[in-house]
Amino acid sequence: MTTVKEAWRPVSLFWRIFGLNAVVLGTATALLLWAPVTVSVPVLAAEALILLTGLAVLLVANAALLRIGLAPLDRLTRLMSTVDLLRPGQRLPVEDHGVMAELIRGFNAMLERLEAERATASARVLSAQEAERRRIAAELHDEVGQSLTAVLLGLKRAADQAPEPLRGELLLAQETTRDSLDEVRRVARRLRPGVLEDLGLTAALASLAADFTTHAGAKVSRSVEAGLPPLDREVELVIYRVAQEGLTNVARHAGADHVALALHRVGPAVVLRIDDNGRGVGPAPEGAGIRGMRERALLVGATLDIAPGPEGGTRVLLTVPDPGRSV
Repeated sequence: MTTVKEAWRPVSLFWRIFGLNAVVLGTATALLLWAPVTVSVPVLAAEALILLTGLAVLLVANAALLRIGLAPLDRLTRLMSTVDLLRPGQRLPVEDHGVMAELIRGFNAMLERLEAERATASARVLSAQEAERRRIAAELHDEVGQSLTAVLLGLKRAADQAPEPLRGELLLAQETTRDSLDEVRRVARRLRPGVLEDLGLTAALASLAADFTTHAGAKVSRSVEAGLPPLDREVELVIYRVAQEGLTNVARHAGADHVALALHRVGPAVVLRIDDNGRGVGPAPEGAGIRGMRERALLVGATLDIAPGPEGGTRVLLTVPDPGRSV
């Protein structure tokens, strides 16, 4: 038995346009056959006016029919020029039958495949990036840090035994070395958040806020809701990295003196919110930092929204709908 779907044969775009033009030309022919209008030789002004008016009406009708028939193709073209794989879920509704509907379905299916492949590739890249960060952090801590510590101890011994004019210079070199050692340790902590692995997300966010206040000079008010659902390790790392990059962007671009960092629950989802009172979101395109945040959000099926804050500045919202399971 033949089903309705099997009986329906898609109409090609060629036959659609041909049919629309056939309707217009057929209407024009019928009007010429039935209309009580004759054309003189030479053509009179009244007859020319009637013919030109009829031609204008036919052209307008043809344009309107073609616009209706090709409207899905226009929507598809606009989406193709604006689609961004870092903002998944952009799809065209299938409101028609035939070849146009098949084209839209094929485009939507292609977007789904590209988004899945992009997410898989981003997961591999970010996993390799985290592994490289851990390796560099270990080398900084174990090799560079130990070397600077040895230099610091040597300078201390030399300063203790040196005469007064030289002792001041050695003490100054000792302070410079100590500052360099602190900076190396800070960079190592940023590359590999050991406090996240050892003490959890709440302590890691507190350390991140304290480090931001120390080096950026802006006050951070921090709020972490008690009783959050258990978070997958990958989710915790994504939340930490997004908070880290968000605060870095505030320090570099916002010119803010106050930042509110909050982690709370909205229904089953966990939301990270960063508000600052800086210059706000400008017209400039998104940089590598924000796109990196979006890629991390995709790893755990989260959404990242960056918009003007309710009281000026910028608001960054990371929403993790299923925090207990990474994708």
